[in-house]
Amino acid sequence: MIRGIYTAASGMLAETTRTDTIANNLANGNTTGYKKDITVSKDFASLLIQRVNDGQDAPTIGTLGVGTVIDQIATIQTAGIIRPTGNSLDFAVDGKGFFAVETPAGVRFTRNGAFTRSGQGEMVTSEGYRVLGQNGAIRIPDGKIAVEETGRVTVDGVAAGQLRLVEFADDRQLVKEGASLFRAADNGRPGTGKVMQGFLEQSNVNIVAEMVNLISGYRAYEVNAKTVQAHDQLLDKAVNEVGKV
Repeated sequence: MIRGIYTAASGMLAETTRTDTIANNLANGNTTGYKKDITVSKDFASLLIQRVNDGQDAPTIGTLGVGTVIDQIATIQTAGIIRPTGNSLDFAVDGKGFFAVETPAGVRFTRNGAFTRSGQGEMVTSEGYRVLGQNGAIRIPDGKIAVEETGRVTVDGVAAGQLRLVEFADDRQLVKEGASLFRAADNGRPGTGKVMQGFLEQSNVNIVAEMVNLISGYRAYEVNAKTVQAHDQLLDKAVNEVGKV
């Protein structure tokens, strides 16, 4: 019975983490460039079951699960819907690739192309991080800004820089920081996606699906909580009633 309590309790802890992850996805459903997270659970320390009274050569019947644990929180890098904005400093990547930005912690990568022009005339993110080109930060003087699919930036027809577009052989190496920034162990390779000016990539969160997952998580938590309660009642009877016989 004690094992049953621990097994059910591990399920409650796992569902708590899963619910927190889903809630964060829902909170960022309208965050530009946001990539949803999912929790991956695994069996915790399964036990082998053998027949009793068969000696040392007793055959193994199977395994007995004694709980679950969250193995990892994985980020799904599928593209979100690309919507037009008409803003000349809004960019989306059609295909593989991330914009490179300079943060106080180092170079980070993002699919959020909602950029602006700083007081120093540099292209920056909404957080104030400088957007990087092939030769450092991109400076954009006053004028009509145009960006080609290759990432080449011009102002009134004069070249102003080249957006640094990066992709990775394995997106699983990317570690999320905040809502839309990622860090990586290396600088990747040139991105093959196309830059679209006047567009933004929306979050890849499916609100309806996440709500369904949230309800399922609550139901699973309730089942585990009732299991813990049932085992606690059995223990109470074993100690206070059976023990008197």
